[in-house]
Amino acid sequence: MPSIKDIMETMEYGPAPESNAEVKDWLAGHADGISHFIGGHFVTPEGPMTTVINPADDSVLARLTKAGADQIDAAVKAARAAQPKWAALGGHARARFLYAIARHVQKRERFLAVLETMDNGKTIRETRDGDIPLVARHFYHHAGWAELLESEFPNHRPVGVCGQVIPWNFPLLMLAWKIAPALAAGNTVVLKPADLTPLTAQAFAEICADVGLPAGVVNIVHGDGETGALLTGHPDVDKVAFTGSTAVGRLIREQLAGSGKKLSLELGGKSPFIVFEDADLDAAVEGVVDAIWFNQGEVCCAGSRIIVQEGIAESFFSKLKARLSALRIGTPLDKTMDVGAVVSRPQLERIRALVATGEAEGAILHSAPAELPAQGTFCAPGFFTGTAPAHRVNQEEIFGPIATTLTFRTLEEAMQLANDTRYGLAATIWSQDIDRAISAAARVKAGVIWINSTNLFDAGAAFGGYRESGFGREGAREGVLEYLAPVLPGSRKERSDPKLVPTFAPRKTKHDVPAIDVTAKLYIGGKQKRADGGQSYSVTGKGGAIIGHAALGNRKDIRNAVEAAAKVGSWANVTGHNRAQVLYFLAENLSQRRAEFESLLIHSTGASSKSAAAEVEASIRRCFWYAAYADKFDGAVHTTRQRHVTLSLNEPWGIMGLVCPDERPLLSMLSLILPAIAMGNSVVAIASQSHPLVATTFYQVLETSDLPGGVVNLITGLREDLAKTLAEHDEVACIWYCGSAAGSAMVERAACGNLKATWTDLGHVRDWLADTEGQGAEYLRRATQIKTVWLPYGE
Repeated sequence: MPSIKDIMETMEYGPAPESNAEVKDWLAGHADGISHFIGGHFVTPEGPMTTVINPADDSVLARLTKAGADQIDAAVKAARAAQPKWAALGGHARARFLYAIARHVQKRERFLAVLETMDNGKTIRETRDGDIPLVARHFYHHAGWAELLESEFPNHRPVGVCGQVIPWNFPLLMLAWKIAPALAAGNTVVLKPADLTPLTAQAFAEICADVGLPAGVVNIVHGDGETGALLTGHPDVDKVAFTGSTAVGRLIREQLAGSGKKLSLELGGKSPFIVFEDADLDAAVEGVVDAIWFNQGEVCCAGSRIIVQEGIAESFFSKLKARLSALRIGTPLDKTMDVGAVVSRPQLERIRALVATGEAEGAILHSAPAELPAQGTFCAPGFFTGTAPAHRVNQEEIFGPIATTLTFRTLEEAMQLANDTRYGLAATIWSQDIDRAISAAARVKAGVIWINSTNLFDAGAAFGGYRESGFGREGAREGVLEYLAPVLPGSRKERSDPKLVPTFAPRKTKHDVPAIDVTAKLYIGGKQKRADGGQSYSVTGKGGAIIGHAALGNRKDIRNAVEAAAKVGSWANVTGHNRAQVLYFLAENLSQRRAEFESLLIHSTGASSKSAAAEVEASIRRCFWYAAYADKFDGAVHTTRQRHVTLSLNEPWGIMGLVCPDERPLLSMLSLILPAIAMGNSVVAIASQSHPLVATTFYQVLETSDLPGGVVNLITGLREDLAKTLAEHDEVACIWYCGSAAGSAMVERAACGNLKATWTDLGHVRDWLADTEGQGAEYLRRATQIKTVWLPYGE
């Protein structure tokens, strides 16, 4: 037997297996199969079953039944029946149930950790020390939100029945992320776990039964992607929450277009891991271990693109190879193991195929020298050197323990490489220069930024992505809002089609126009410009008389406007105070032309003088309201881990598309434009189709209000055609649409290309004069996206 001295010198490990006897007994009790939990009852397994495999040794753990349309209907029906009573219980009663769930998870921490390890393949150290404690934390945290719901979220209501689909990489943790906020807000849930890893969801259902959760509040159905599609597309589901691949997220977005269902998507990532020359290299190397070799790299926010400053690249890669050689890969239930098994054989084959692609592209793979177990789906962790930004392995999510590397010289080059991806889920920045680190954090397009740390999570910090990594947030206040809806008037008028259908041929009617004909143009990049197609259309006013002509914008005009909006990115960096000054000046100039706009509204819409005066006055006041909020719609510092400041920052989307309705053409247009530009966005707005001269007169106000050219771009023409082009444009990050129900569906479907966030009114008219509907925090919230920055603080 070696002495202690020998062991300390060789650092050889002996085996340290975690017993799984209790889990085996539990599995034996489910030998008939794992089935659904619907309406508070465990359904007897029936029909064809699939096997649940232990990826560490290829053994069969359980058999799994699959939910079809009948089971999904039953689960949704049970959730619908339970929801009013669950909401009516009140926040305190719901908090007690969430607290009980948290306590029961803690009481079964070891059992759940072992079960998760056997089902998923991740190491027991990760499930025991990371996943399961965080599951309990989420239920504790959201018990608090349930208690505070009425005071913290006034004038909000539960969404209703939530359909939730989760992936296989963090089975129980993803369940907690979804279920805890939904229940806290008063919703009921139908959740589908991944068919590869259903076992801890079954155990969770048993915990729900143990704590006496009312029947139907939580329902769990099992199955594959077909089952998930039945759930997300069910007509009686009010909210869908999905975590998984971007490809499936895009299909769900298209599936739900026009349905009115609330949707949040947490999708793929290709996150940059940036190491500057002044970084603590040893700490950064350990960061790589946690960023890409943690959980076998099966992490959506994994730091899979390591971007290193050129001067320290050789030294860093040398340290990384040494650290890689010390990793232990093997049986996940052995507490000495660093890397466990990949979740399934198809996933392992996918990883191998992408690795082969990387090598074929000319990159060099550095792999851990460890001998892999003969059984199971194990993959040696490693990293590529010699890749180019366009290589497939740098653009496509490998979702395994393989990183790519790139080098840079300057901060500017580092930012270009970091943002050279269609994703935007997370980023890691290593630098001892805090100014440099924060500057980089501000410029990386990602929803979560870790500074001198990586893969930190907490229920009190929002998590979610930019761009094709999805939209919506999980965790913290922002995550609770995903499961609430603002209280609106009970009945809302349906919007009719635009009154004016453009005509282009001359009309044999008297023109009610000024003595000198006025040619209304588009407003692009701060300049009046003719429409690309050279067409104008007749605009009629009260009594059908022609009162002028408006330019007929087309696809090229939309592209030109988006290009102009992109060139004025500096607007986002202007201080909130300075943006407020511009909005106050806008109100001042609009006020000076009050009589002109009142006359125009009367002439164009047929409004009474009283109604027109009210609209102009409300428009001026709205300028003041958003000017006031330009420097007051603050983010937050969240209470999370010790020795960290966790910042929640409201960032502008960038370029927003706004589609304005016919009603109240001045006020509705400003009600959309003002919150967007107050928050630092630039906009391309499609003016009222029937009353475009209001917009073409308003841009004269913009020209005299110190607003930089390109911040606001106004296009006139056919609403639906222009809206479709705007929604399809990849440089547009968010679109708001006020039009028909069919147009709402069209916009949401067209937005699937780059998965831009949408806000449509489904053809319902707002009362734009009412402050409760025409302005408010909801507009500001939807004009921003949350960036969470984890900043080390203190000792």
